Amino acid sequence: MSRIQLESVSKTFGSTHVIRDVCLDIADGEFMVLLGPSGCGKSTLLRMVAGLAQPTSGRILLNNNDVTCAPPRQRDLAMVFQSYALYPHLTVAKNIGFPLRTHGQSRRSIAESVSKTAATLGLTHLLGRRPAELSGGQRQRVALGRAMVREPGAFLMDEPLSNLDAKLRSATRTELIELHRRLGTTFLYVTHDQVEAMTMAMRIALLNEGRIEQVGTPAELYDTPRSVFVAGFLGAPPMNLFDAKVVRRGGELHVDSPGFTAPLGIMSDSHVDRTVTVGIRPERIRLVSASGASTAKVVTVENLGSEELVHLSVGPNSLCARVTRPTSVQAGAHTTFIVDPSDIHLFDNDGRRLTWKDEERAPVVSGRAVSIPAFTS
Repeated sequence: MSRIQLESVSKTFGSTHVIRDVCLDIADGEFMVLLGPSGCGKSTLLRMVAGLAQPTSGRILLNNNDVTCAPPRQRDLAMVFQSYALYPHLTVAKNIGFPLRTHGQSRRSIAESVSKTAATLGLTHLLGRRPAELSGGQRQRVALGRAMVREPGAFLMDEPLSNLDAKLRSATRTELIELHRRLGTTFLYVTHDQVEAMTMAMRIALLNEGRIEQVGTPAELYDTPRSVFVAGFLGAPPMNLFDAKVVRRGGELHVDSPGFTAPLGIMSDSHVDRTVTVGIRPERIRLVSASGASTAKVVTVENLGSEELVHLSVGPNSLCARVTRPTSVQAGAHTTFIVDPSDIHLFDNDGRRLTWKDEERAPVVSGRAVSIPAFTS
């Protein structure tokens, strides 16, 4: 197993900065996901860890050993590619055993290792077939088997599920989670799919334009995003984001935007009249009839089966509410909604999260204790 450390790693191609001063510590046995949109640099970062590309600056350490300039064969890492990269003329057994043959192991030793790996991945009955005779999911498992057979210190995976259909992706995600649990080996996994990241990762490193925006557990990134980018990237549909102003009303701070106002549960004189970006998760908007509720026009309703997405027009802003189906609202009608103070996220003009100081919190709002992070930038 391997601990992987990236120390101020940067990569440029000419004048283009692809990776910018990335620092990341991946614990031995951890399942770390590099997540981000296309072009953010996550695959380039993975290739540098694998030794397939060299950083322009910074260091890469495996188990506290500097391998920045070491060739791939000296890193004890196994790479699983998006395209599978199987040898079409070789059987499944020979594809899996290929790394062992290149290291000069005996036929008997190779056969035993291939048999054990194939049994782990449910490939025993396919060992005599060639890649053209396999489904996409089976080919992906063969690629995994070829990586597993030499028992590497860590697995590096570059969007390995992107060529699979939705149903097979879901099943293979479950297999990978179980495989990681059984092996206890370090996994460094690249994807642009937030569902893969949220369901598989122990921690996520979310990249944006070559920089890490936030590192943490899936719950930390989803519940307490550190920037507007993180808030808008995670979630389907993403967090509602709109501009508002912090105002003082009735001895308490509120956020105020045309057609929408909500208390923050904060008793403070600071930050009044400050312009902020408000973030609210769609599932935290409740459609209810209550005093003090905000009014919205229903633009459209999307049926997702067990849930519905209700798209609302609130003043100049468009909001989305994720609610249990069925709802009684119809497109073109008006409805009312409320948001709990603890579900309101605030970001400054630079898109960074604002937090509240403990001494500024109101102890109780509407009969409920409130837990709101602190307001500092």
